[in-house]
Amino acid sequence: MSYVGAIDQGTTSTRFMIFDHAGNEVGRHQLEHQQVMPQAGWVEHDPVEIWDRTSSVVQTALRKTGLTANDLAAIGITNQRETTVLWDRYTGRPVYNAIVWQDTRTDAIAAALDAGPGGDVIRHKAGIPPATYFSAGKAKWILDNVEGVRAAAELGHVLFGTVDTWLIWNLTGGPDGGVHVTDVTNASRTMLMNLETLQWDDELLALFDLPHAMLPEIRPSAPRDPYGHTTVTGPFAGEIPIAAALGDQQAAMVGQVCLKAGEAKNTYGTGNFLLLNTGEQIVRSQNGLLTTVCYQFGDRPAVYALEGSIAVTGSAVQWLRDQLGIISGAAQSESLAREVPDNGGVYFVPAFSGLFAPYWRSDARGAIVGLSRFNNNGHIARATLESICYQSRDVADAMTKDSGVRLEVLKVDGGVTANELCMQTQADVLGIDVSRPVVAETTALGAAYAAGLAVGYWSTTDELAAQWQESKRWSPQWTSEHREAGYAKWQDAVSRTLGWVQV
Repeated sequence: MSYVGAIDQGTTSTRFMIFDHAGNEVGRHQLEHQQVMPQAGWVEHDPVEIWDRTSSVVQTALRKTGLTANDLAAIGITNQRETTVLWDRYTGRPVYNAIVWQDTRTDAIAAALDAGPGGDVIRHKAGIPPATYFSAGKAKWILDNVEGVRAAAELGHVLFGTVDTWLIWNLTGGPDGGVHVTDVTNASRTMLMNLETLQWDDELLALFDLPHAMLPEIRPSAPRDPYGHTTVTGPFAGEIPIAAALGDQQAAMVGQVCLKAGEAKNTYGTGNFLLLNTGEQIVRSQNGLLTTVCYQFGDRPAVYALEGSIAVTGSAVQWLRDQLGIISGAAQSESLAREVPDNGGVYFVPAFSGLFAPYWRSDARGAIVGLSRFNNNGHIARATLESICYQSRDVADAMTKDSGVRLEVLKVDGGVTANELCMQTQADVLGIDVSRPVVAETTALGAAYAAGLAVGYWSTTDELAAQWQESKRWSPQWTSEHREAGYAKWQDAVSRTLGWVQV
């Protein structure tokens, strides 16, 4: 048993990666899945397609590396969080498509809760505001709008889960004995888990009118005993302990070895997610951030984090490619932006589905401001990259206000970190160093690390810390005057996006 595997099920694709004891990647396979958008603001995935893609990437990665189930000590799972699946426990068929974390159809549900006493209850108990982002409203929408589902759920025939739960249930047998569990990090994103007890909360369930019988068991991220084992009829064709599960951003914290209070990382994917480890202390945000579980290993107390979740960053670059057609691929955004020396006065706020942290304004919509006849595609490309960095500054400033910790260096990971102009701009906008690790795929690595720790493949977290290596560091080049003038213009641009739609 020489390796540990990680299933990384993300918003746009699924991959399986295999790591050795030194944390080196030895194999992977990745497949995209369809983005279903039935109408404006609605984003769905087909859970069956996700399961099929998961099976395929596992089988292909093992075949390409010449490995079998016997070569894997354990597997970990990391997943897009908040995306919600409801399925029939007897047939295994979803009762509706998965409703994705970006989806805004539950505006009215969130707004009604926020307007009443339930809003403060959710903030205090769950650590997050009532928002379309989280899972409970999505589950309620399915129960209220898909014929027959609520009655079936109340009889115990329907199961609820985020994507980790859906995958574990299928990997362990599905209708034939599948294990219905989630971990504390994913549960903390539902608006249903009490941060202090780490259990489902009856008062929170009542706010959404959700039956307790449909919920999975909550367990640690890397429990002392595994969640279950893969089946010989599944994609691994053998019994392997499923030893860990973490939401993707918490997995990135583990992969970046941000395991001490005060350490932070920013992951650049479809959106941006900046997390600060606050140790065993629950820090309740007063500045628009989320309080979330960072991880829980074995029987030890949970470790918490402050998080700033940004909905649209990398997907703004995709928008340049797919909707505007001004670039042919993500890499071209850098070369196009380098054709101009600065943004030419252009600011782009990509509030396509409202603004997440620290604003939490579902009434905002995207805007490009400051345009003159002088501006060209290069300025729009540069403004797009700067929007990624300015949104991260919004979150970093809120984090400092909440925690009293001013970041000295920001660890970064994810696909956008390959864009060196964007990373230099991030250092410039924040005024601190930005550090990228050698292994940029930190979500999958974090899931593998957690699984390996659970089964003794790695003995201590110190072993993991010793493996972390820096690939490149960017230091700020802007003057403080340039930095603050640019940020003031950004804040002005944000103000112009607010109140665009009626909620």
